[in-house]
Amino acid sequence: MSILVLTLGFAAMLALMFLSLPVAFAIIFVGTFGGYLAFGMPLVEMMGGVVWGTLNNSVMTAIPLFMLLGEILLRSGIADKMFDVLAVWLGRLPGGLLHTNIGTCALFSATSGSSVATAATVATVALPALGQRGYPLQATLGSLAAGGTLGILIPPSVNLLVYGSLANVSVGQLFIAGVIPGLLLTALFSLYILVAHRDAGAADSAPDLPLADKLRLLRHLLPPAAVFLVVMGSIYGGLATPTESAALGVMMALFFVWRQGRLSLALMEHCFRQSARTTGMVVLVIVCALLLNVTLSMLGTAQAVTQWVGSLGLSAYTLLALLTAFYVVLGMFMDAMSMLVLTVPIAVPMVVAVGVDPVWFGIFIVVMCEIALITPPVGMNLFVVQGLRRDGGSFGDVVRGSLPYVFIMIGFVGLLIAWPQIVLWLPESMTGG
Repeated sequence: MSILVLTLGFAAMLALMFLSLPVAFAIIFVGTFGGYLAFGMPLVEMMGGVVWGTLNNSVMTAIPLFMLLGEILLRSGIADKMFDVLAVWLGRLPGGLLHTNIGTCALFSATSGSSVATAATVATVALPALGQRGYPLQATLGSLAAGGTLGILIPPSVNLLVYGSLANVSVGQLFIAGVIPGLLLTALFSLYILVAHRDAGAADSAPDLPLADKLRLLRHLLPPAAVFLVVMGSIYGGLATPTESAALGVMMALFFVWRQGRLSLALMEHCFRQSARTTGMVVLVIVCALLLNVTLSMLGTAQAVTQWVGSLGLSAYTLLALLTAFYVVLGMFMDAMSMLVLTVPIAVPMVVAVGVDPVWFGIFIVVMCEIALITPPVGMNLFVVQGLRRDGGSFGDVVRGSLPYVFIMIGFVGLLIAWPQIVLWLPESMTGG
């Protein structure tokens, strides 16, 4: 019965989304209306307390702080200098500045917890530069949309924060578990560019700088490197919680902006406003999903699904393969954060029952969220990159340019399933076990 209710509720949400209703409204409608039908007003009246109890914790406070950190680095011009430095070092590789797109996205991801912010930041800088130098349009757009997805895998990551809160898993463990997969996926993206677009930028006549000048330019990478080391080092040094480390990162970013002479009230007002908007969107989706999860919990859906999966006798590999296919399809119709908060309460007990490590599963589900960001028709990074174009070209250019990266990430998921130590080795080494 519970599984039938879950299926009907999921179908109802998709139907409401196809009617162009906001995702948050579709979730809250199914959650509250379903709860009312099942248990009446008492359940609806208790939802407020449940939501407050869940959101009233320090981990959730880190979300606006990491959003603010990314905004400060974007608006202060630090991100522009990151691109310029990496263009000098990577621009001579086969594929040219396409590698710079990926490298800048990876570096910016280490200071910002948002994929959309990463894609928007790097695309704002890169699109004019690559357009002027004659790089193929689809390859450029695809590398920016796919590179932006690294923002939620390479720590710090808002999606890993939310997963840790919902699944009751250490955020510090999740952050450190994302380092090696994030770097490996970055390398795979660059390897694809090296093979498929090796002639891109061949007509680029930008002069090569002497080694001494290249080394001097590396000083512009000190701010993002320092922010990353402060955030991650304070967590694993036992000096700060994830929320406190986010606050330390913001203070470090403000210090570097002040040193550059760019700190102003106008800059701060813009950063606070934009981070508040983004945080409001994220928290609204989380709250609405929590209301739905209250109904599902009272109906015993998670337990019923876990028992049902157990009765099928599926191995961990078979279950993960089915979940991979499920998330790829779901990501075509739902944004990454909604997909995460809706499925975690159901999926985590299910995979833990077959012996899957919840820290590993956190990285798995975030990679699936990355795929959702570049799969049409609801891939957020596709819309972000398309919106920053000035040539009025077709949306299909972004889709076709991003499609190879979708297959790379699906193959990467298979790699994680086959060798879970890619995710687990570093956190186990750092915690002694």
